[in-house]
Amino acid sequence: MATTSQPRNASSDQPGEPETKLKRVMGPGLLLLFIVGDVLGTGIYALTGKVAGEVGGIVWLPFLVAFVLAAVTACSYLELVTKYPKAAGAALYTHKAFGIHFVTFLVAFAVMSSGVTSASTASRAFAENFAESFGFGGGAFGITAIGIAFIALTAAVNVRGVGESVKANVVFTCIELTGLLIIIMIGAAALAGGQGDFGRAFDFSQTDETGLFWPVIAATTLAFFAMVGFEDSVNMAEEAKDPVRIFPKVLLGGLLITGVIYLLVSVTAIALVPADELSDGATPLLKVVEAGAPWFPLSIFGIITMCAVANSALINMLMASRLLYGMSRERVLPKVLGKLLPKRQTPYVAILFTTVLAVALITFVGAVPELGGTTALLLLMVFAVVNVAVLVLRKDRVDHDHFKSPAFLPYIGALSCAFFVGPWTGRDPSQYLIAGVLLGIGVVMWGVTVWLMRRSGEKVSGGDMSALKQ
Repeated sequence: MATTSQPRNASSDQPGEPETKLKRVMGPGLLLLFIVGDVLGTGIYALTGKVAGEVGGIVWLPFLVAFVLAAVTACSYLELVTKYPKAAGAALYTHKAFGIHFVTFLVAFAVMSSGVTSASTASRAFAENFAESFGFGGGAFGITAIGIAFIALTAAVNVRGVGESVKANVVFTCIELTGLLIIIMIGAAALAGGQGDFGRAFDFSQTDETGLFWPVIAATTLAFFAMVGFEDSVNMAEEAKDPVRIFPKVLLGGLLITGVIYLLVSVTAIALVPADELSDGATPLLKVVEAGAPWFPLSIFGIITMCAVANSALINMLMASRLLYGMSRERVLPKVLGKLLPKRQTPYVAILFTTVLAVALITFVGAVPELGGTTALLLLMVFAVVNVAVLVLRKDRVDHDHFKSPAFLPYIGALSCAFFVGPWTGRDPSQYLIAGVLLGIGVVMWGVTVWLMRRSGEKVSGGDMSALKQ
């Protein structure tokens, strides 16, 4: 994790950076909370049981594999964000590395689509926890209705604007952390009192003939959803104080904190609730609370869970709508997506479009594992491209110090991400269908935009994608 030594650009507000209009308000503390809050949430709250259903007692192992995979790719993001400290993220890195506008568009639209699927996952998880916590008996229709109502409320907040979004993220992050610490403390107290079976967490026996490897791989495709979110932080590069210096330690530190919490929660969960029970239903952590502390009001923990997944939904829908807005500004999607409300200055058409997509996913897909798995699938594709982009851009010298990932890590990151994209991992085929439909919608929109521009004699955009700010 060395740095390259180059002369600094003394004319800018940060070494080697151009002037920026965004206000630098995020120091190390706020950035750390942003990263931790973005990673924590829906994945661990909603998918722990499904992971247990794949591997039994060693539910913690897929989370560990997912953490290592995320950490490897995070090093590639760190090299690029400290080399090019701008807010366009993966789209910028792809465009700089390959210079192919359509490829850049695909990466950007994949990131946008992952935001919509992630928010849909959170909405569904919110609805299931609401129903479980408050005894709502509406069945599948009721769950879908609650999920749609929640995503509509998220859209309303998005349209109004989130002027204090960073401060709100701090509050939600504290709530998320509180919920997971409650699980850990309940587990510690219960195990100390003779409840549960800690040995279940180290039961590597398998009941089928596939061995250990492939079940862990299949479970990791689900668990990886719990680790996504760290990549969003690079889009805060222009709003962070001295990003070149603070990003490496803060991003890796945030991943380490979340990784440790996930391991402790997953071990606690399987120690208190057997795998077959944990995997049954959509609210695994509520079962852990009920088993370890039956006196604890489930409705309170349900509210904590709903706050956690609500945070995930809001962050991802904000990102998705802003990215669509940016692509319309780059003239790679219809101009109508770039329309703003006169007073609020929020991209209401882009918000409406992403909300319609989310409603369709909640209605016609519904299940959390399929939506969460699709999010992970889309981001793994993007991560593979980013890891390759690091290698391509190593010949591009910049005039300031920056983080440099160990030489071999981007190769490992690219190969491992590509591996986890494949059908041999046991990934549900529906995830490929969902991802394909979403990307297909984007390609059609892109094609129509290009056709209309050429028909009107307007030059097709091939710029630097500077408007793709998530």
